[in-house]
Amino acid sequence: MYDDQVLQHYIHYITNLTKTHNVDNITRTDAYFTFYLQFPEIKWSFLASLVSRNAGYNMTDLYLPPFQLMLGEQERERLFMTYERANWLIFSDAYPQLLVYRLSLQLNQPLFHLLPYFHVSSFMVKEWNYFWKTADTNRIMIALIINEQNVIEQPVIRQSFFKKRVFHQAPYFLQNLLTMNAVLLPTKSAQLYGAFVHQFTSLTKRIELGKQLASILYSPSTFKQIFAFARQCEHTGSRYDYERFLNLPFPASPFLRMVYPVISHQDKIRKDWYKWGGIKKKWWNSEERNGCNWIGKEFYKKRSLIFAYYYVKRVFKG
Repeated sequence: MYDDQVLQHYIHYITNLTKTHNVDNITRTDAYFTFYLQFPEIKWSFLASLVSRNAGYNMTDLYLPPFQLMLGEQERERLFMTYERANWLIFSDAYPQLLVYRLSLQLNQPLFHLLPYFHVSSFMVKEWNYFWKTADTNRIMIALIINEQNVIEQPVIRQSFFKKRVFHQAPYFLQNLLTMNAVLLPTKSAQLYGAFVHQFTSLTKRIELGKQLASILYSPSTFKQIFAFARQCEHTGSRYDYERFLNLPFPASPFLRMVYPVISHQDKIRKDWYKWGGIKKKWWNSEERNGCNWIGKEFYKKRSLIFAYYYVKRVFKG
């Protein structure tokens, strides 16, 4: 064990480095991917960087003319805060875990007893110790998927403001009904992999989605293409990052830092979700890919309907 001075040093180091990288969607996305490049055995970190890219795309979509037409300013601000809050919360929970793992490797001993200082669930303390002994890369990836979706369940999905003002409003119901939203895994070609988001408010559905995306990402037929995109294409928050490889008839969303300020968050003490609710056995089940998961054509067919609606409305407005 360590004396209090050494312990406080570790805690301050991890806390400060997490704050440094938890500024906005750009810094979070970059931090996840940089960590994966250094420690590719933590497969979740690459997956998290790609999901975080999509959070940025969803944020800047709100500045596209069709979304400005269909949604009021307050509705768009609330949707942005939903994406931002979830993105921030997951990073504030996950990145300290990654840093504790890195520190454990540097000192050649497991330091996962430090995780409760960062309000990390007892579930992940157990899983990191298991990973240290077994090096089971798939299990720790699934454990992180399960954990992070539980982390946002109470503070975002079930939080009274977001529940009433976002998830119980018409735009969310319509988006869910038409399955308009998707998590895309881009490449430097016209091939867009990914999966459509359905029933986002369901914890189990979000966990299943995460496992499905992981299955697509780490398939031998897709990994190299997606990795090449992530390695060579800087994340700006704009869909232009990947749409430049497509032939599309409508404009790309703006760069994130051109339209959104840095948001200050209050980090309330989080309850240990594992002690309160435990886990379901089915969360550990593998989620197989459905075909080749080229969803770009279907995704942009749906988006073209949104733009068509906008252009028709603009013509009739005269």
